[in-house]
Amino acid sequence: MKLQQHHLQDLASGAAFLATGGGGDPFLSLLCAQQAIKQFDAAELISIDALPDDAAIVAVGSVGAPTTSLELLPSIDDPAIAMRAFERHTGLNIDAVVSFEIGGANSLIPIVAAAAAGIPVIDGDGMGRALPEVQMMTYSIAGISPTPSIAVDYAGNTATFEGITVLEYEEQIREFAMARGGMVTTVEFGMNAGQLRSCLVPDTVSLAISIGEVLRIDRGDAAQLIDRLQPLFAPTPYGEMRILFSGTVADVATSVVGGYDIGFALLRSDRDPTKQIKVDIKNEYLTVWDGPKLLASVPDLITFVDTETGQPINSERLSFGQRVTIVGIGCPPHFRTADALAVVGPRCFGFDFDFTPIEQLLA
Repeated sequence: MKLQQHHLQDLASGAAFLATGGGGDPFLSLLCAQQAIKQFDAAELISIDALPDDAAIVAVGSVGAPTTSLELLPSIDDPAIAMRAFERHTGLNIDAVVSFEIGGANSLIPIVAAAAAGIPVIDGDGMGRALPEVQMMTYSIAGISPTPSIAVDYAGNTATFEGITVLEYEEQIREFAMARGGMVTTVEFGMNAGQLRSCLVPDTVSLAISIGEVLRIDRGDAAQLIDRLQPLFAPTPYGEMRILFSGTVADVATSVVGGYDIGFALLRSDRDPTKQIKVDIKNEYLTVWDGPKLLASVPDLITFVDTETGQPINSERLSFGQRVTIVGIGCPPHFRTADALAVVGPRCFGFDFDFTPIEQLLA
């Protein structure tokens, strides 16, 4: 499948829906992807099964606080600069690229890289949603090292990271991003197709395009829109989809701490003003609380959409007075193993409770 201009807007919208508030606002990266396809040619979207086991693959995306991306404008050149630097450093010829996460901006950046290099993009990603840290990717959980890695800042300067653990890399790349304005482009996880095959969350790019098409064609009331999306999720590894709450944003407070957008949002019911919902945020929406009762938590997906249009709302775009609907979706099974929950469960975000699947919380 050739990713043409008409696919990109749907991909941006659908990826924002899956991104649980994170992954970066897709608008500017969408413009970059549109220009890349116009300038270089359409990028090909392929299944991992189309590649031999020894094909060389890298993950390409942005690292930093999503709020920064609204001010520190991306460049069409950064992914290509990073990939060329990676090839020089490692001696590899990259055969294909893959996304870190099916997050807003980070679903589009690999397309910019692929179009410039004339190589395909793999249909899938390392999260099936968005999460804020490198050890939370399925690639890391499977034991693949993110280094050697190349990072490029807004001015085209590069930095190399290698010979360190995953957690050390997360700390160092975050420090580098903060020192370079808050956002950098990176090439990580040099791996072969055989390695990727075992840990890829498959078909998420094509799923996001299909979601975006529904959001565009059936734009309108959120409850009806969710009914239209249900059939798309039925054949996928994702679990149950439920509307958790509809109401108005009464307060939202986030700040950039250690390279992340951290804070919370409070929502009030339009039907019962005494009913208040709290949502914890670390780039992504992490938990939904109805008073002391937990309705959903990471790694299950928590998505905000505009109640009247059904359009997804990234956490950095959430603001006072918006009428929103919160949707909960069961995460892919990749994140329900003991090894995965050790790095993506609620305790990894500072919460004092273990993960309970959304279908049990809402039973």
